Amino acid sequence: MDYRLAIAETPDSVPGGTGILLLHPSTGETDRIDTDFLRTDTDHMLVVSTRTTAREVEQKLEHYDVDEDRATILDTISVERGYTRRASDHVRYVPAPDDLDSIVDQTRDFLEEHDGKRRVSIDSLTEMIYYSDVEQTRQAVEAILALLDEHDAVGLFHLAKGVHDDDVIDGFAALFDGVVDLDEDGAVSGEF
Repeated sequence: MDYRLAIAETPDSVPGGTGILLLHPSTGETDRIDTDFLRTDTDHMLVVSTRTTAREVEQKLEHYDVDEDRATILDTISVERGYTRRASDHVRYVPAPDDLDSIVDQTRDFLEEHDGKRRVSIDSLTEMIYYSDVEQTRQAVEAILALLDEHDAVGLFHLAKGVHDDDVIDGFAALFDGVVDLDEDGAVSGEF
């Protein structure tokens, strides 16, 4: 199954199983790219947030006119920060951003529970590395990429440039089928 992409400088579509790395400045505005990816040609989406709460993700989806009824949000920071949380059909929680096994398990559950075209957004790998380390995050990414392939889904994984050494960025980029590079002035380039 093919998935349309609505991201500048990328192919018109990609096959199921495709993983895309979004490289961005540490202060870069990634919401536009993320929501364009999520709302295009999709039946169900999983938004894994290691930076913001479920409520903030809901506000982002609403602001960019993404159909929230199709979204499942995995909030990884509210529990650790002691925020009030209410699990629902569309919002799930794991204890912390370094609980990578739970993030992988929740991604697997989402893909097994939903049919049709499914998209996964992970924002961000930088936070996962910060809370755990590069190797553990790499293993989690490899596991999620394998799940995307197994379930014919696609994923967009955020990674901040300027925060990580070039060898870390290159190592992650090598795992993906495509890399989208967002620069400081908002210009986008893609390599697939």
